Amino acid sequence: MTLWGGRFDGEMSDVTRQFTGDVSDRRLLTVDIEGSIAHVTMLGETGIIETGEAETLVAGLRQILEGADSFVFEESDEDVHTAVERRLGELVGEVAGKLHTGRSRNDQVALDLRLYLRGAADERSGQLRHWIETLVTLAEGTADVIVPTYTHLQQAQVTSFGNHLLAYAWMAVRDVGRFSDCASRLNESPLGAGASAGSTLPLDRNMVAEALGMLGPIPNTLDAVGSRDFVSEYIFCCAQAMVHLSRLAEELTLWASREFGWMTPGDSVSTGSSALPHKRNPDIAELVRGRAAGVIGDTQAILTLQKALPLSYNRDLQEDKRAVFHADDTLGRCLDAMTALLEDSGFEFPTPGSDTAALPLAETLVTRGVPFREAHHVVGRLVHRLESAGRSLGEADYDDLRAIDKRFEGDDLAALEMRARPIDDQIAALRTMFGD
Repeated sequence: MTLWGGRFDGEMSDVTRQFTGDVSDRRLLTVDIEGSIAHVTMLGETGIIETGEAETLVAGLRQILEGADSFVFEESDEDVHTAVERRLGELVGEVAGKLHTGRSRNDQVALDLRLYLRGAADERSGQLRHWIETLVTLAEGTADVIVPTYTHLQQAQVTSFGNHLLAYAWMAVRDVGRFSDCASRLNESPLGAGASAGSTLPLDRNMVAEALGMLGPIPNTLDAVGSRDFVSEYIFCCAQAMVHLSRLAEELTLWASREFGWMTPGDSVSTGSSALPHKRNPDIAELVRGRAAGVIGDTQAILTLQKALPLSYNRDLQEDKRAVFHADDTLGRCLDAMTALLEDSGFEFPTPGSDTAALPLAETLVTRGVPFREAHHVVGRLVHRLESAGRSLGEADYDDLRAIDKRFEGDDLAALEMRARPIDDQIAALRTMFGD
């Protein structure tokens, strides 16, 4: 079934049908019905169709909605909108032909996608909140575990492992904020924009928007049906969250190596090797890292898709769903997998190299008025002297300090003790944001 064809004499070829058809939109079934219910209700309220007809249509649509889980699509259904109208006709008869009154698939699909992504944004935000909770819980248990930080993949300073994890929690906080901001912009109704310039019928666009819990109708009809910046923004939200997951996935992969030895994935989240009996591979982390590339590609694809489109609607925009559904699905699965990986992994931490205390030692001189650049040079000479003797900074004694600079004092050796800043305030702030 198609929603058009009166001006044609011949039949569409199978090649054309298969090439132009779209099965990716079938997941829009429930939101398509919800949008249709709001639209038909408005048609009845405004007198555009008879009240009894509107009630019949709404009853049929609700029946389809109740059986959405078992809805059967037919090969001849051009898209989800066609499938719904076909099934509605089977239930209520010819009056189903009035479902499309005052509407085009152009504004209909724009509405469906906005409704779908509004729900998806809530789901991803919920997953991200759970991810933050997982990170915070693990951070609480490792707040006193000292590990090195790295710059240029070289040990730099020390911090707690909990603080390292909280860095990713704060990234996820911003990811939640991005999805929230995006949702506020996609929560506008394009319905009533028609194919491009609205309808001569007295449609009440505000009524439909209010019924769907949206902020209001999009003022410009060409913008309503021809713009997909809300899709671009949603995909970027997914891509940025995936990049954050990928960065931690890279670290988890390093930590699980024998060279680092920081992490052992549990049996439930590990894989083995077909050739090497001893292997325990962190494949979840590696796959998350790899799948981030695909979502980054989705971002480029959706932007490139729009860059040369004249207003208003062009069939190119049918391809937006493939990109956004892939990005959204990938992020959802990766959040679940990474959460499971962290929850069933063990952690052990070697003592950081003692040279990570070089900066605190230099800062003891700074507290006595020594310019930092000079203090930096003094401690650098001390490290060089010790290394030349086959010793580490942690093995320095008072005589070593005084041999380099007489401004060092006896209690300055305390600066070589490894300490990490407390993270209680961060944990409290995160728990206040997202609850216990």
